[in-house]
Amino acid sequence: MSIGVEFRNITKRYGTDPNGPYAVKGVSFAIEKGTLTTILGPSGCGKTTVLRMIAGLESPTAGQILMEGKDVTTLGPADRNVSMMFQSYALFPHMNVVENVMYGLRMSGQAKDAARQRAIEALANVGLVGYDERMPSELSGGQQQRVALARALVLEPGVLLFDEPLSNLDARLRRDMREEIRAIQQRLGLTVAYVTHDQSEALAVSDLIIVMNDGLIAQSGSPQDMYERPQTEFVAGFMGEAMLFPGIADAAGHVALGPLSIEPKQALGPGAVKVAVRPEAWQIQRDGQGLASTLVKRSYLGSFYEYTFKTELGNIFVVSPELTDVLPLGSEIGLMLADHGVSVVKAD
Repeated sequence: MSIGVEFRNITKRYGTDPNGPYAVKGVSFAIEKGTLTTILGPSGCGKTTVLRMIAGLESPTAGQILMEGKDVTTLGPADRNVSMMFQSYALFPHMNVVENVMYGLRMSGQAKDAARQRAIEALANVGLVGYDERMPSELSGGQQQRVALARALVLEPGVLLFDEPLSNLDARLRRDMREEIRAIQQRLGLTVAYVTHDQSEALAVSDLIIVMNDGLIAQSGSPQDMYERPQTEFVAGFMGEAMLFPGIADAAGHVALGPLSIEPKQALGPGAVKVAVRPEAWQIQRDGQGLASTLVKRSYLGSFYEYTFKTELGNIFVVSPELTDVLPLGSEIGLMLADHGVSVVKAD
């Protein structure tokens, strides 16, 4: 598989102070051509700085950036064959839809008729047939985003960059648009770098996820690997709504969590560990087997209940799809763990 983008030991420091803090600290990774890689992490982790360095909007302090094997470290955005879709969409309010989409082509010297035809084809690719003459102010948020996507696609970039593209949309539209972006990426075989802080968004659209924290790569891997096999306490807590519990691994690698015994998916030496448990991993045992628990809080959320139980490990948050036989407050039950949704990592 050929490589679309490669970072080799990239470091970025803002300002001229040689002792100033680093935004990115010796980061290396590769994005394969025709795949969608998400750079995920909390605010301030360095993910947007990485995206801007791919685009050529920022220069690294040290290291090397390659695109399809070519060193582009010192090249500007115009010489990199990249398109970037911004969080704000950045549509020109005085231009109609087709004029917005064809703008980049016209600036690159393409004839008006040819640029217009390519713009109309790009709009069709994002499901906006018949919207050519509308103004941005006449469009919904989702439609404006599709126009911005068409404007990026029409340039036929080697790499397409997304910076928090769904953050301005409501929950339902966000889900629809992430599915649309993924479908277009796969249909056209695009190489995409996608930045977000939303874990569910990253899991839904990615071939590869790179999790960053404090300017470093904490872990990278497939969505399934990142969710089910985190390697650090930070990744275990960040990927989903996991609760972290201290535990002890014995010489055989088994981990004791209160009265429960866990066999980790990966080999661990004896010593202190952290057990990450997602809400869906807890199984309610009405016969009291497992971890003794008392129900102290209950919330109905339509398709499931959220329960909070008081236990010797502290309060535990549990999701239950059982809607008919609902537990009353004060119920004393047991909690066991399913095979999925449980990860064990070495304590930081």
